Amino acid sequence: MIPQLPAGVDVTLDQLDRDGALREAGSRLPRGRFLGLAAGAAVAFGGLASPARGVTKGDVAILNYALSLEYLQSAFYTETERVAAVKGQAARAARVVGAVERAHVIAFRNLLGRKAIKRPLFDFRGTTEDQQAFLKTAVAFEDLAVAAYKGQAHLIESDAVLAAAVSIHSVEARHAAWVRHLFGIRPAANAFDEGKPRAEIERIVQSTSFVVARSRTRGRGGPRFTG
Repeated sequence: MIPQLPAGVDVTLDQLDRDGALREAGSRLPRGRFLGLAAGAAVAFGGLASPARGVTKGDVAILNYALSLEYLQSAFYTETERVAAVKGQAARAARVVGAVERAHVIAFRNLLGRKAIKRPLFDFRGTTEDQQAFLKTAVAFEDLAVAAYKGQAHLIESDAVLAAAVSIHSVEARHAAWVRHLFGIRPAANAFDEGKPRAEIERIVQSTSFVVARSRTRGRGGPRFTG
């Protein structure tokens, strides 16, 4: 699932947004905030070469797996902002969390370079158009990301990749606690959490039917995972 962005470097949105995923959201995110997040992502991956030189094939596969989940999350929040159907604290969460997820995408793509998988198309089946559906889906996505990162940690070979993954894992955990609170469920339900294997995560994502061949917005559906 990255080009490095050293702090202080002035870059254009076109340079960052290779597939157009950020253009709409970028118009609503202050320039300083956007570049600050991107630079932070570069720091998290600062111990890695770009693009992914010296990283094992296994770690490249894990990075692309993480990138696929970041694509899913960032597209979900970006569409939520574009549709503008959710309000109040939920809308604020979509803006803040969405900006972070887009920074994760940029970081992974910059690191992987040509080895990065392409962004698929998504149909979120109306979940971005309803307040409660949005929050329920956000809870599912954030819980899923936390379980996915935890499930891969013991398989990562590079210390630098592991450090970067852990730095993102803790952020995803904060996102999960935030959206759980907004949805009205306990942020930390258990004293201990188990990770989930890749096969199970991919099965869950496939069950949502959110990844599609053609992009559309309206419809019905929802995630089948809620933590």
